Amino acid sequence: MNLSITARHLRILRVLSRRWRRRVIFMAGGLVVGGTAVGLALAADGAQHAFHQLLRHYPLGAYVVTPLGFALTAWLSMRYFPNSQGSGIPQAIAARQFKTTNERGRFVSIRIAIGKVLLTLLGLAVGASTGREGPTVQVGASIMSAIGKLTPNRQPGLILAGSAAGLAAAFNTPLAGIVFAIEEMSRSFEVRTSGLIIGAVILAGMTSLALLGDYTYFGSTASMLASGSDWLAVPFCGLVGGLLGGVFSRILIAAADGFPALHWKWVTEHPVLFALACGLAVAVCGFLSGGDIYGTGYAQAKGALHGTANLPVYFMPLKFLATAASSISGIPGGIFSPSISVGAGFGADVARFFPSAPIGAIVLLGMVSYFAGVVQAPITAFVIVSEMTDNHAMLVPLMAAALIAHATSRLICREGVYHALSKRFLPAERR
Repeated sequence: MNLSITARHLRILRVLSRRWRRRVIFMAGGLVVGGTAVGLALAADGAQHAFHQLLRHYPLGAYVVTPLGFALTAWLSMRYFPNSQGSGIPQAIAARQFKTTNERGRFVSIRIAIGKVLLTLLGLAVGASTGREGPTVQVGASIMSAIGKLTPNRQPGLILAGSAAGLAAAFNTPLAGIVFAIEEMSRSFEVRTSGLIIGAVILAGMTSLALLGDYTYFGSTASMLASGSDWLAVPFCGLVGGLLGGVFSRILIAAADGFPALHWKWVTEHPVLFALACGLAVAVCGFLSGGDIYGTGYAQAKGALHGTANLPVYFMPLKFLATAASSISGIPGGIFSPSISVGAGFGADVARFFPSAPIGAIVLLGMVSYFAGVVQAPITAFVIVSEMTDNHAMLVPLMAAALIAHATSRLICREGVYHALSKRFLPAERR
């Protein structure tokens, strides 16, 4: 009798030990991801500052530095860090579809994380219109995957938690990180890992707060739609922003296939030369915009939101083109921040037709509409924009605009850009 009780107790202890080991892994991963996200954020700011200092002394320097920098970054990513190109979110999505650690390691690993960080910074240092948030998702997934080799049977859950923690720490938006994991990364609610994902997000967010302090990404704004006529901006922004986002997604997907409709075989046959051409296109856009389109576009979006910067009408189309060229060039870099910046420019343009409405409210509608059109994740879109601006008064119009944008984007691009691109990393039988 005593022996049977002892054996049962040992089995219980083993089960509890495995469960707590998983929890410790998730918590440790959340802390590391949070610290890495903060480090990448600070380094990204420094890289952008260095490039703008170059332009300050040599205004035409971008015509040399940006194309050659794009070519170098693309070559390094192909030669030393394969599968680090682009935002990294499609790679993280694809990694969850594989069953073995070796297969997943092609897309999420410490080597990939190191290359992603270094080459994302290099891209920003040469003027790319890219962001750091998408790369932080792949880096977060890579870190959690590496830590989680102690529990290989939970690798998909770890990748999901690392992705969510990376986004939450990058934007300081914990709720958006959780919603992003459910809506975009997994497209389902995984009960077994939900608590651990939330724990990883909390710890990543706490690390970010400890290092950077309590802050709202774009600062707080209380702008809201007042008169009934102002609400007409909701369907207008949703329709037009969604269409623009759908066009952007189609460009990225077509580029991944080598622009088959245009028969541009040289795009895939000479990727470094194509990256150089994309860099030249970005330099031209930068010159025409007076340097406003380089980098993440954070300053321009924040200025438009708070009414401290009057974005010209040409900012949105030039930022759109520069972001498209940067995204299809093959260099590592995300589209989150640049897309929000494009959306801010779009909202600033729409605000000219609604003079009675607070410009901040229309800019918010532009942000969420274009962003939802690009990623086709409407819940993530309005949650992340709401959290980044600490604005709850606009929650209902943001929801409506995001849903309209999602519907109109699908008229042009039937599948979300991240999931469409993730299929390029999967064998044909799994697509």
